[in-house]
Amino acid sequence: MAGTLFVMGTPIGNLSDFSPRAIATLEECDFIAAEDTRVTLKLLNHFDIKKQLVSYYEHNKLEREDEILNRIINGENCVLVSDAGMPAISDPGMELVKACHERGITVQSVPGPTAFATALAISGMDNGRFTFEGFLSVNKKSRREHLDDIRCERRTMIFYEAPHKLSATLRDLYEALGDREIAIVRELTKIHEEVIKTTLSAAVEAYPDNNLKGEIVLIIAGAKEDKTEEVTLEDATALALDFVDKGMSKNDAAKTAAKQTGLKKGDIYKAIQ
Repeated sequence: MAGTLFVMGTPIGNLSDFSPRAIATLEECDFIAAEDTRVTLKLLNHFDIKKQLVSYYEHNKLEREDEILNRIINGENCVLVSDAGMPAISDPGMELVKACHERGITVQSVPGPTAFATALAISGMDNGRFTFEGFLSVNKKSRREHLDDIRCERRTMIFYEAPHKLSATLRDLYEALGDREIAIVRELTKIHEEVIKTTLSAAVEAYPDNNLKGEIVLIIAGAKEDKTEEVTLEDATALALDFVDKGMSKNDAAKTAAKQTGLKKGDIYKAIQ
């Protein structure tokens, strides 16, 4: 009889947030698939748990997936954990979960802290409707496409970001979205937990050199409702030319201006030639 994959949330800072059920599941499982075995070992040592750890992360997931699946198929129970929070969210664990479902393997949750939901709850930002955007890609093309896609997003947007990339991300978000309300939430559940309510323009000015430390969640207000009937071709042309001045191609500038104004891309493109 096949075993079970347990998808387990681990503390995002304060180890006291680890549930009794999570501790019991670790004690009873056969092995643990961990994003970083060194980080998970500290958690196990804190609760005096001794279990075999298997490394499973972005750069070895393909070679390790079959090994983990075969062990579960042969009757072993595996706990999947990330370094902090719920695995399989902005995490390679998603692919292991999918593979288990495809093979008829039971997947069970052992829920725990989740950074984006926790950050949103204490941010004071509108949370009636929101979208989780994860990390912006470091690949320039993918990053630009992602930013283009969310320019007109009206729901509150949530991003993860590493502290050493914060300044560049704030600049790119400001350039793409204009000035918006933002909450910078850092060091969740730790001693220096902080919510910084500000605007994108002010954040760019305040943190120019990655001078804000800790694990970071960015929560950004959605776009306000467009009033396309008030926008003229002249307005759209000026907007597109501004995008060109900032380094966009004329084609991308016309496309972006069309998205923001509701006017036709072809008309805008002709006007900026």
